[in-house]
Amino acid sequence: MKVEHLDIPDVILITPPRFRDSRGFFSETYNVERMKEAGINLPFVQDNQSLSRQKGVVRGLHCQVAPYVQGKLVRCMKGAIWDVAVDARIGSPTYGKWVAAELSEENWSQLWIPPGFLHGFMTLTENVEVQYKCTGLYDKASERGVIWNCPYLNITWPGDPANVILSDKDQVAPHFNEAKDWFSV
Repeated sequence: MKVEHLDIPDVILITPPRFRDSRGFFSETYNVERMKEAGINLPFVQDNQSLSRQKGVVRGLHCQVAPYVQGKLVRCMKGAIWDVAVDARIGSPTYGKWVAAELSEENWSQLWIPPGFLHGFMTLTENVEVQYKCTGLYDKASERGVIWNCPYLNITWPGDPANVILSDKDQVAPHFNEAKDWFSV
C-alpha cells in the first residue's frame, strides 16, 4: 500500500496494490491494520456510494458538525473525480487551506479526509461511481455546506465553471467565512 501525506499532512492519499493475472485483478481496498499503520485509526460506521451521470457534477463542499462529525475514506470505482478537502478546524495551522487529488478507476487511489474538513468532488468523466467510508453516521441536523467556488478558498477546479452541475442545496450554500466555529482543533 502506497501512502502519501499531502500538503495538509492530515489528508492522506492511499493507493492499495492490485494483483493482476489473466482473469483481471484482486485488491484489498480496506484493511484496519494497514489503515492504522497509515495513521487512520478511527472506526468506520457507514458506507456511501454515489453515481453522477454527467461530467462536471460537483458534490460539495460538505461536512457534519458535532456530535456527528465524519472522517471519510473516498475512492472512485468508475470514471474519475477531482477530490477536494478543506481544513475547517479553527486553530489549525492549515485552517482554510485546501488540497486535492485525482481519484480514478485507473489510479486506484483513495483519499482520507479527517473529521473537521469540508469535502467535495467534481466528476471528470461521465457515469462516475464514488464510494466512501464514514467514521460518523449521517445526521441531517448536523449537515453543513460551503459553496464550491467560494472566493475565500480559491479552490482550483478543473474545467469550465460555467458548465458545473450542482444540486439545488449546493447552489445556495454559504461562503467559508460564514462557517466559523464549526470545528475546533
